[in-house]
Amino acid sequence: MTIDRRLKAVLRVFTGLVLVIVYTPLVLVFVNSFNVDRTFTWPPPGYTLDWWDLAIHSSGARDALVTSIEVALLATAIALVLGTLAGLALRRTRFFGRNVVSLLIILPIALPGIVTGIALNNAFRTMLGLELGFFTIVVAHATFCIVTVFNNVQARVQRLGPSLEQASADLGAGPFKTFRLVTFPMLRSALLAGALLAFGLSFDEIVVTTFTAGPDIQTLPIWIFQNLFRPNQAPVVNVVAAVLVLLSAVPIYLAQRLSGDVVNTSAAP
Repeated sequence: MTIDRRLKAVLRVFTGLVLVIVYTPLVLVFVNSFNVDRTFTWPPPGYTLDWWDLAIHSSGARDALVTSIEVALLATAIALVLGTLAGLALRRTRFFGRNVVSLLIILPIALPGIVTGIALNNAFRTMLGLELGFFTIVVAHATFCIVTVFNNVQARVQRLGPSLEQASADLGAGPFKTFRLVTFPMLRSALLAGALLAFGLSFDEIVVTTFTAGPDIQTLPIWIFQNLFRPNQAPVVNVVAAVLVLLSAVPIYLAQRLSGDVVNTSAAP
């Protein structure tokens, strides 16, 4: 398809404006993490690494970081198992209500976070009688992390088709052997991309976490929010926010590269 030069120029300008609007605040966070002034005077009168040193030695930030990583890893592990099973079941079988089940799996990531948080809070405390804490955060995060794995598995299975699995069955391999030797190798990169996306979603989630975390549990986003308006902690918060952006961007970038490599490989003659 040929695009008119004027339209192409307009699209480039519009894309550039959007990128500037989106990424300028993030750049300011990084710059202010080195700003020598606690009130973040602009332009910065000088630069320092003192705030980074304080952040490294902040026990609250370190504990919150560890908690976020633990929650994200566990939620990702649950999402990998349940998302893979659900994706294979709904793509390989036909039954009444199949589309409804698929919608229910995808729904948590489509709903506003505050709605999901309130619903899970009521379910944990009222229906199940559970105390909010580490376990409830992991379960809450897993509900929307499953969607990323589920979508990746469904897309991969649909693109590859059942021919290789059928050939394996014709050669005498059972269902488990076929999954181990044929299905899983075909899904491996899709599962890795889904896991990286799930980890990134869980790691920086704050709305659902606010409604499902107990008073003694702090993830890194919650720690940032609670310390954001404390004057003595503001410079440290900027440093932690900068680190959070980097840690969240890495899995998203890797997942995108994996997805791109998969598409290029499948499109190659």
